[in-house]
Amino acid sequence: MYSMVENFTEMGQIGQDYGLKQYLMENETLDHVTKVIAYHPRYLEHYLRTQNFILNCDGPLSEPYRHYLAIMAAARHNCSYLVALHEKRFLQARGDPKWLNGLEFVPAKLRAIYEINKILCHRPWLLNKEHIERLTKGSFNWSLSEVVHAIVLLAHFHSLASFVFSCGLTQELDTQTTSSHTIYNNLCNQQQQNEQINGGSPPSMMSMLNGMNGGDGQFAKVDALMEKMKVLSQKTDECSETELSNRFKNVEMQAAELPIQSTTTEAPKIYTQYVDDPTFKYQDFTRRGAENVPTTFRVQDYSWDDHGLSLVSQLYNDVGYLLDDKFRTAYNLTYYTIAGRQNVDTSKFRRAIWNYIQCIYGIRHDDYDYGEVNQLLDRPLKMFIKTACCFPERITKKDYDSVLVELQHSEKVHVNLLILEARNQVELLYALREIMRYMT
Repeated sequence: MYSMVENFTEMGQIGQDYGLKQYLMENETLDHVTKVIAYHPRYLEHYLRTQNFILNCDGPLSEPYRHYLAIMAAARHNCSYLVALHEKRFLQARGDPKWLNGLEFVPAKLRAIYEINKILCHRPWLLNKEHIERLTKGSFNWSLSEVVHAIVLLAHFHSLASFVFSCGLTQELDTQTTSSHTIYNNLCNQQQQNEQINGGSPPSMMSMLNGMNGGDGQFAKVDALMEKMKVLSQKTDECSETELSNRFKNVEMQAAELPIQSTTTEAPKIYTQYVDDPTFKYQDFTRRGAENVPTTFRVQDYSWDDHGLSLVSQLYNDVGYLLDDKFRTAYNLTYYTIAGRQNVDTSKFRRAIWNYIQCIYGIRHDDYDYGEVNQLLDRPLKMFIKTACCFPERITKKDYDSVLVELQHSEKVHVNLLILEARNQVELLYALREIMRYMT
C-alpha cells in the first residue's frame, strides 16, 4: 500500500509529551474500547476524529440512521458490546424505540441496505454495481451520498468488531459490570511498566516477538527476525511478474487452507433481531479445485490512493482524507525498537501483516513479493489474523491470552490496529470500485 519508509518522520514516533495517563484523566467519558486504543495516542487522535465525523458531524444521513447502521454492522459478528453501546446512543439521538425490536420494524429504506451490510461484512468481493443501483434507482430513493455514508459506517463497525474480539474485550468489557475507573487503572499500570522496560519509550509492536521475559529462546527469535528483515531490505534482485504472481497465489491458497481458531465457548447470539440470513458467513476467496473462483482484485487497477480516496471524498464531505490519515497512521506506526534494541526498521513486518490480511480477501498488491509473508509471519500468527478478520466472534479472552504470550497488552493492541484498518480498507475498496462502475 505504501512504501517501506514513507512518512516515517510524520507518522512514526509518537511524541513523548502526549502521555496516555494525562489523556485518560482528561477524557473519563471515553468508552472502554477507545481507552484500549489509547495505548497508541497518535493513532487514537485520528480514530476519534474520524469516528466523530461519521457519527456526529454534517452528513447526508440522520443521526438515528447512523447509530442503527452501527448496530446492524456489529450484530453481523454478534458483538454485544458495540450493539449495546449504539442502542443506547440511538435512543439518545431520539431514534424510534420500536426499531430496536428488529429489522422488520425499521423503514423500508433502511432495511434495503441490509444486503450490502451482509455482503461487505463477510464476502465483499460479491458486491456489484447492481446492489448500488437497486438502492438509488428503486423505490427506496437512496442518494449516492447517503449510500457512501452508510458504507463508510458499515465498514468502520465491521472492522471495529474485529478489534473488540481480537483484543479479548468482549468478556471483560461488560458495560454494566466493568467500570471506566478499572479500565483506566489497568491502562495506567501497564503504561508504567512499559516506561520501566523501555527506558521511557513507548512499547514496540515488534517486542511481541522478543520474549522480554521468556529467556534466550525468545531473544534468539528476535535476532532471527531482525536478520530476515535486514536481508529482505537489502535484497536487490527483482522477481519476474510471473514469479510475483505465483508467490501471491501460493500465499492465497495457503490462507484458504489455514484453519481458523475454534472455540466451544462462543458467546450466545443475543441480538438475532438485527441479523438476517445468519448462515451467510465468510468463505475462502479461493479454494483448491473450486469452480467459479472470483477474479483477484489488483491494486494496480483500483487503489485507495489513486481512486478510492478521491471518490469517497467527492461524495461525502472530504471524509476520505480523515480515513487516509487513519490508515497511514496505523500502517506506519512504529517505535523503532525490538527487545530494547534501538533504530530498528520494522516496516517489512508491518507490511507483511497488512498485505496478508488483504490477501485473505482476494486483494493483490502487484509490486509486493508475497514470499516475504511466509518468511516473516509464522503459522499461529496467520491463524489468529484470519480468525480476527473473518470470524472474530470465535475469539475469546482465553484465545487472546494464549496467543503471542510474549506480547504485552499494548503491543497486541498495535497488531490488532493493523487488522482493524487493513480490513476496513478492504471493504471500502470493493464498495467504492462498484460505485465507480455504477457512476460510469
